[in-house]
Amino acid sequence: MTKTKKIIAIASEGGHWLQLMQIREAFEDHETLFVTTMHGLPEESDIEEFRIVPDCNRDSKVSLIKCFIALLPILLKHRPDVVVSTGALPGVIAMAIARVMRSHTIWIDSVANAEEMSMSGRLAKYVAVSWMSQWEHVAKSSGAVYAGEVL
Repeated sequence: MTKTKKIIAIASEGGHWLQLMQIREAFEDHETLFVTTMHGLPEESDIEEFRIVPDCNRDSKVSLIKCFIALLPILLKHRPDVVVSTGALPGVIAMAIARVMRSHTIWIDSVANAEEMSMSGRLAKYVAVSWMSQWEHVAKSSGAVYAGEVL
């Protein structure tokens, strides 16, 4: 029998969240906290354990700081063994915090990025233990791992 892991699964709204929901069965035997950026998404997906954090992007340093400030206590309280993200920047921030805490981090770049790794994905390369693309040719050209598609 494998030990139950503490997992934080994080994704921004839209396609990132939909792709995270596609792999949620992988977390069923573990203590999983879902984190997203839009109120209502977890409830629509029948997620009971969740937190909402402010969305952020590279164009607003203030939103980036607000997101970091919201994520830090979540990660410190839950002390995850694993943080997995299907994107975007809030996932990268959570993974950066998690790496300092010596958690395993997994980045799965969005299937929407069919030509090249996303900007958040390129940043995630520096904090992800497992760094993946859902496109074989993108994985090959970027040095990421290809393990199939979520959608």
